Amino acid sequence: MALVAALLLVLTTAGTSFSSGLRAPAAASAGCGKAPTLTSGNHTIQSGGQNRSYILRVPAGYDSNHPYRLVFGFHWRGGTANDVDSGGTDGYNWSYYGLRRLADNANNSTIFVAPQGNGNGWANPGGQDVAFVDAMVNQIESGLCVDTTQLFSAGFSYGGAMSYALACSRATVFRAVAVYSGANLSGCNGGNQPIAYMGLHGLRDNVLPIQSGRDLRDTFVRTNGCTPQNPPEPANGSLTHIITTYSGCRSGYPVVWAAFDGAGHDPGPIDGSTGDGWRTWTSAAVWQFFTQFGSNQPPPPQSGNQQIIGQQSGRCLDINNSTTANGTQAQLWDCNGGSNQRWTYSAGKQLVVYGNKCLGVGQGAGNGTPAAIWDCSGQADQQWNVNPDGTITAAQSGLCLDANGQATANGTKVQLWSCSGGANQHWRLQN
Repeated sequence: MALVAALLLVLTTAGTSFSSGLRAPAAASAGCGKAPTLTSGNHTIQSGGQNRSYILRVPAGYDSNHPYRLVFGFHWRGGTANDVDSGGTDGYNWSYYGLRRLADNANNSTIFVAPQGNGNGWANPGGQDVAFVDAMVNQIESGLCVDTTQLFSAGFSYGGAMSYALACSRATVFRAVAVYSGANLSGCNGGNQPIAYMGLHGLRDNVLPIQSGRDLRDTFVRTNGCTPQNPPEPANGSLTHIITTYSGCRSGYPVVWAAFDGAGHDPGPIDGSTGDGWRTWTSAAVWQFFTQFGSNQPPPPQSGNQQIIGQQSGRCLDINNSTTANGTQAQLWDCNGGSNQRWTYSAGKQLVVYGNKCLGVGQGAGNGTPAAIWDCSGQADQQWNVNPDGTITAAQSGLCLDANGQATANGTKVQLWSCSGGANQHWRLQN
């Protein structure tokens, strides 16, 4: 026992990641409980005999006793670390592909890193860029308080290829990756260990055809033990997107595929438009994918797997006629097991249906405000508290999810109302 204790102490104090991808058992990194040795801004580090650089974003109000999520954002071919960190012409709203804004709205929960690629790319010759990531992880985990079970990578194009390379070779270091319009450009040394994987790709991508993204996805469909399928993709010219969560995957290691029409080779498509920008649906979709994973234990696969049943009516929280239109108000309906009645309560306190629509009430909600579905944004008006007493309350207002007028019939609208203790405000979640 003394020997084991000594070994654990050595692993904990020496840092928690190694170039082989092995992890120390503790979730809190060596930098926890100490004065930080790193701050937001530009940093350099030696790796493979080269001076490499990265930009670090430490949350406001950093607490050295709180282990933070760590997200890497990789730039595209010809891009720079500053492009990712600054958000380019869209500024803060698009910083780290829009994830920084969502993290700030979720209690400054995340440290962000934007590495700079050699020659503004990620060729990864001889694994040198993976080794660079190892060096950054070691330095950041030693200098800041990081939850070592909560490392994530996102990147577009060449940056997507780099995220895929990390999924292949560092599946025991990173919890999940999101690959925007990627291809196998940075190599895949491994690919035989499960990791949560999300791929996003455009049907009309004229730089890296969508088949390249499908091929990357299928690596982890196989590795994660998912049931093979040809997931639905939107019609050419539809200017929409479809997100599919594979079934049968190993618990805690989902594979998600998001195909879209429009915007070509781009990480920020907007439904109904061939344009792009920070108002894209991709930011919320990736943020939801990353934040579903809790510390120290694998979560259930991302899927709509529970019905929300009214205590008084015995009927399910339902979206009428399986519509996906923003602003559609929830209602009561006979439980039928349909996807429009299957909800996931995410780590971000969202009630998610269809995998990408969140129950929300808008800003400044009061009595009688409709509970309706919207594109998931990570905002406070889409956050809910599922309480032990069976009530579901809006995190922003504290008002209860309520069946209008204490009615129980099919089609009864669901709204916000002051909590009264009535049976029309009590719900149960059931598989």
